Amino acid sequence: MDESNVSLRHLRILGLLLEVRSLTRAAQILDTTQPTISKALTKLRAHFGDPLFVRVGLAMHPTPRALDLAQPLKDLLTTSDVMRSSSVAFDPRSSAREFAIIVTEVGMAQLVPPVIAHLEKQGPGLRLKAMPLDSRPIEARLQAGEADVVLGVFPSVSANMRRQRLYTDTYMSVVRKSHPRAGKLTKPEAFLRERHVVVTSSPTGHGVHQALERIFATKLDPDRVHVRVPSFVTSAMVASKTDAVGTLPARLAQYLADDLKLTPFATPLPLPRIEICQFWHERVQQDAGHRWFRGTLRTLFGSKD
Repeated sequence: MDESNVSLRHLRILGLLLEVRSLTRAAQILDTTQPTISKALTKLRAHFGDPLFVRVGLAMHPTPRALDLAQPLKDLLTTSDVMRSSSVAFDPRSSAREFAIIVTEVGMAQLVPPVIAHLEKQGPGLRLKAMPLDSRPIEARLQAGEADVVLGVFPSVSANMRRQRLYTDTYMSVVRKSHPRAGKLTKPEAFLRERHVVVTSSPTGHGVHQALERIFATKLDPDRVHVRVPSFVTSAMVASKTDAVGTLPARLAQYLADDLKLTPFATPLPLPRIEICQFWHERVQQDAGHRWFRGTLRTLFGSKD
């Protein structure tokens, strides 16, 4: 092993590369350039006397030496984070910390405003950064420290992610308050005769929303699809200005109803339920500020059961 110095930053890059197996993706997550990641990997290779990763086609595969390092490296980085955070008390009244969350477009509309309002009351220096989902795994973004918490439905997330259920939602349908047939739409036959705003699910979105899209594809005649849109908020806005029916998460429907002059009603079809959780990385489990922020989210959005 080369005795040249390798910093904690280099080891974090190695941990991230073991997670995402891509120089480009690691650079995106860390908001840096691919040459910077390549330079760090070169130093790590010299330090450990091993290639660490070999390219097979377009993929990077860890060597046996890199795989042997994975668990000790994870333990080391977790210990480092605990040592750094355990001695630092958190006082929201005097803190200037910026908390970062990753949320869907539903969360942007429904969850972000009450979080901001709460932070304003708790401490004048507290700030929030809200980021959308993208094609990168949420595990890698959390591990890299890009976000403190991810809010949403991610049943296949890896076991090293901590999670806490906040609430269970369902779907409701909405029409404009002056819709001429609003009183009849709770019957399945009448509901399916209407024209609908269908939300096309994104590959980066929740699987449960993809299930909703499949149900409508099965139940609705093609000519009953008035328009396809990429978001539930847009669906509600279209419904507020036309005779089309929108179907969206129930809490969002109720949240938007007054502002958009909508009438929510129970969708007369069997639809999946939505279990919203908060997810975070093991490395910040003991961080005092992070614990406070998780508790805040639980207080604001957690169900009472």
